[in-house]
Amino acid sequence: MFGLGWQELVIILGIALVIFGPSKLPELGKSMGQAISGFREGANKTRDVAKKELEDIKKIVIDENSEK
Repeated sequence: MFGLGWQELVIILGIALVIFGPSKLPELGKSMGQAISGFREGANKTRDVAKKELEDIKKIVIDENSEK
């Protein structure tokens, strides 16, 4: 995951625990999960729109070449 080993993750979680406290960590994790999920959803929608546009362009090019 992001090129981090388990030692680095433990250190990061320890620092987060000290900074935010144990009561805020679940909220922070939930917020980060929702942000990542939203980013993935937006990226997938963008990819799907780009694929559709490319398919439409291919159809137009093929139709133009077949008319000649």
